[in-house]
Amino acid sequence: MKSMAWLVLLALAGGAHAAEEDSTPCDNVETDQQGYACAAYNKQTAERELKAAYDDLIQRIRDQYADDSDKAAALSAKMDAAEKLWVQLRDADCKVETYAEKPGSKAFEAAWNTCLAQRSDERSEYLQSIGQQ
Repeated sequence: MKSMAWLVLLALAGGAHAAEEDSTPCDNVETDQQGYACAAYNKQTAERELKAAYDDLIQRIRDQYADDSDKAAALSAKMDAAEKLWVQLRDADCKVETYAEKPGSKAFEAAWNTCLAQRSDERSEYLQSIGQQ
């Protein structure tokens, strides 16, 4: 029952990513193995999007403070520090969310990957919103 709930959650979480590409491991998830592959795919996709959002933000900072490199460097350093703290918080939250699963199991990996993907998607949206006013 628990693994079936993860499959449903993974299929829903994968829906956003599935719309971006023609075919993904999240299409037609019906088995646990497909669910594990979908979770890994979602994590990889979310992490790639997070890196792009962070890189875009750093470029926006450079562009915004093109005439003041000291301010650009200071704000970029603050963003770097904030990102490192966010990674610690994300990992701590995901440890709580995956506590019920046996570490090293496929169910744990799927839950961990799903948590990382969700948190990374949320962070990407936040980073994209900075400096967009």
